[in-house]
Amino acid sequence: MIILVGGEKGGSGKSCLAQNLAVYLQMRGKDVLLVDCDPQHTSSDWAKEREQNEAVAALPCVIANGNIRETIADLKKRYANIVIDCGGHDSVALRSGMTVATHALLPFRPKRRDLKTLESVAELVELALAVNPALKANAVITQCPAMPSQFPRIADAKASCASFGIEPLDAVTMNRNVYDDSDEDGSSVLENGNDAKAVAELMAMANEFLEV
Repeated sequence: MIILVGGEKGGSGKSCLAQNLAVYLQMRGKDVLLVDCDPQHTSSDWAKEREQNEAVAALPCVIANGNIRETIADLKKRYANIVIDCGGHDSVALRSGMTVATHALLPFRPKRRDLKTLESVAELVELALAVNPALKANAVITQCPAMPSQFPRIADAKASCASFGIEPLDAVTMNRNVYDDSDEDGSSVLENGNDAKAVAELMAMANEFLEV
């Protein structure tokens, strides 16, 4: 699998999801490489922290920029599973990565400024599908408010994604401190073990997205 996590708006947890998906695969004994295409190098910094954390297994990570099509074609000869963190902006890496990915995960917070990018993200997906018709692209609503009174916002966000032809996952992630806490020491929500609800929602998201 070649799993791309990206979009056009920063702050929705793309790097965090990429890292957790990579660990999800690693914990299942899969051969996995994390590719960091985000100019902020969030995932490569996380991987360095992970190397210093004796409580978790190291996870290989490389940095790639620009047109990554040939880079990914070469890397997939050596790794069975590749997770690409493209960060939160339109880029050559995002566009070229979508043409070779098997899966694309597109996070959106249930906020107007995130959902405003749906039209342009949908256009990117449409262009990618013209070249890569096997691409499985899904939206996921992230950092959701936990208050029941705010749940209609989550439903509305999912409906907005569907209206632009990007099928949203049923699973969502909530706004939880454990996501930031695990990022700081190079671990994942799945390994941190401090928030069972976060583990459950991350597992649900990964299982649904990867059709496990």
